[in-house]
Amino acid sequence: MKKRVLSVFFELIKNSKMSDRDIAKKLNISQPTVTRIRKKLETSGYITEYTIIPNFPKLGFEICAFIFFNSNRCLGKEVQIKAHDWIEKHPSIMFSAAGDGIRGKNCAIVTLHKNFTDYTNFLNEFKRRFGENIGSVETFLVSLSSPTPKHVSFKSITRLTSLNNSSSE
Repeated sequence: MKKRVLSVFFELIKNSKMSDRDIAKKLNISQPTVTRIRKKLETSGYITEYTIIPNFPKLGFEICAFIFFNSNRCLGKEVQIKAHDWIEKHPSIMFSAAGDGIRGKNCAIVTLHKNFTDYTNFLNEFKRRFGENIGSVETFLVSLSSPTPKHVSFKSITRLTSLNNSSSE
């Protein structure tokens, strides 16, 4: 990614509410150039959405659950579609992906819950729906009201040296 494009991208990561005019002023480039770069970042898939990161406890969420499990990777197409559809539509699920990790687990889900009862209801529903297609399940629960050394943020991406050493424009 070229240096000017990367600079605009980083400014948007730090504050997606910043106007193209303010970014242009900060980076000493023209506003139409910033607008053109922003559109290119959107159409090329570098920016997939503009969103906020809420204060979860203020919204009444007490628990963030990291759920790791084994999925039968030989699932039929119908079961895969059903599972992906349920995951996509379930309001408690913030993230889901296949991977490899803890004691051979090959899938992970990150969820938010109002309380422990809400979490156990979710886990029971998950196991009831997909139990025959998943192996052991392990969870790591985070109390969102406990002190947190670093809250969810993407601003630190702007400090990664691999991205900062990109080609210049």
